[in-house]
Amino acid sequence: MPSVKATLSKPFAKYIAKRIKKWSSRPVETQQKVFKNLISEAAHTVFGKDHSFGKIQSHQEFKTKVPIRDYEELKPYVERVVAGEEDILWKGKPIYLAKTSGTTSGAKYIPITKESMPTHVEAARNAILLYIHETGNSKFVDGKMIFLQGSPILEEKNGIKLGRLSGIVAHYVPKYLQKNRMPSLETNCIEDWETKVEAVVEETVNEDMTIISGIPSWVQMYFEKLMQKTDKKVGDIFKNFNLFIFGGVNYEPYRAKFEKLIGRKVDSIELYPASEGFFAFQDKQDEKGMLLQLNSGIFYEFVEADRFFDSNPERITIADVELGVNYVMIISTTAGLWAYNIGDTVEFTSLKPYRVIVSGRIKHFISAFGEHVIGKEVEQALREATENTSISVNEFTVAPQINPKEGLPYHEWFIEFEEEPEEERILIEALEQSLQQQNSYYLDLIEGKVLRSIKITKIKKGGFHTYMKSIGKLGGQNKIPRLSNDRKIADQLYQLNLTK
Repeated sequence: MPSVKATLSKPFAKYIAKRIKKWSSRPVETQQKVFKNLISEAAHTVFGKDHSFGKIQSHQEFKTKVPIRDYEELKPYVERVVAGEEDILWKGKPIYLAKTSGTTSGAKYIPITKESMPTHVEAARNAILLYIHETGNSKFVDGKMIFLQGSPILEEKNGIKLGRLSGIVAHYVPKYLQKNRMPSLETNCIEDWETKVEAVVEETVNEDMTIISGIPSWVQMYFEKLMQKTDKKVGDIFKNFNLFIFGGVNYEPYRAKFEKLIGRKVDSIELYPASEGFFAFQDKQDEKGMLLQLNSGIFYEFVEADRFFDSNPERITIADVELGVNYVMIISTTAGLWAYNIGDTVEFTSLKPYRVIVSGRIKHFISAFGEHVIGKEVEQALREATENTSISVNEFTVAPQINPKEGLPYHEWFIEFEEEPEEERILIEALEQSLQQQNSYYLDLIEGKVLRSIKITKIKKGGFHTYMKSIGKLGGQNKIPRLSNDRKIADQLYQLNLTK
């Protein structure tokens, strides 16, 4: 017999699905409302006055008055927010500062306001409810659920609570799920990731886990430790485990490995959360892409990635986007981020409704020779090259080799194999074929003898784990960039003696 909770979830899921269909079927109108609300609510703020929000009536006027900024360029305003000043980027003070690890700027502090916080929680909830509505499967709500996340311990800075986004969100798990939620608060507060995963294994190994959620690379570590402890597949340890929720990276490079670790297929839901906002979630099991959250206090603009570094690239709204184009996503939000470049690139897979995939990072690409290779392309190449083979990959990254000791330059693929290829040459040919089909610039450079074929450098088992630990980014929301336009990661992998 299903529980009351499982039974009640179905009509609630139906109600939420109806509400989502209402705004998703009127996308342009929905975004116009969000835009007008953002401008009027922030008109009296320091940022609003500096950029004449009181005179802005249209997106065209917004573009002329508010330039695209990244964190470094918005930092003077953020520093005033962090110092405790009110009405700087958004009305009043934020209720949280989400601390993220920056690159050039060290730690970044992203404001979360009382208006923006609920959208993070609702999107995660709605993703599960739409899954229930689509599949009719609600049994999992009676089992145990685990969300591998950062510590919920928060600091305070000038009257504002401060912590990692996943730790902040941990305080918003609904009461009706509290009894099902794992791990314990004590375990969740462990800072050291390896120690934490060991404790999570001890707590969960004898429980009826039905939902497991987290970044794939760190869930993989949890699964591997479970198997080491029990000598069983994860699906045999947790017989009712049937829903994997993930975000942060593309799941496809991990899918074959996960099915092997679990021992069977399980349904999955992809999320697109970030400290800056919860942008999208998978709304259909059989559709590619995630439903863009157009009704969550976020106004979206898009710039074609190939033109992003032009002096004045065109900024368009969802009304003008096209399928299959690689866009840099720009956001303005109820947290006080304005024409803000989060650094992600997306492609639309559907325009009715608007669905996206994350294609990479605008800073994570290889164009040492003008090839414009992006994360989505290397991931797809690896997936296609290993399909219907015994090859299994744990992790990988790609870097250019501009000055080889001999021969032409090339792209170097650093791959940690679980199951190595019998013939490396065949894998290289398959990777090359896929990349050349996807990217005409790369094809031209190969045919023009500017580049030679890729080189695979094998990484020792656990090598990427060791690398992430060496730079202090083990666990949490941290992940290996799929590619870089320099050799910083590559050089470190060699220096740490992680190559075979």
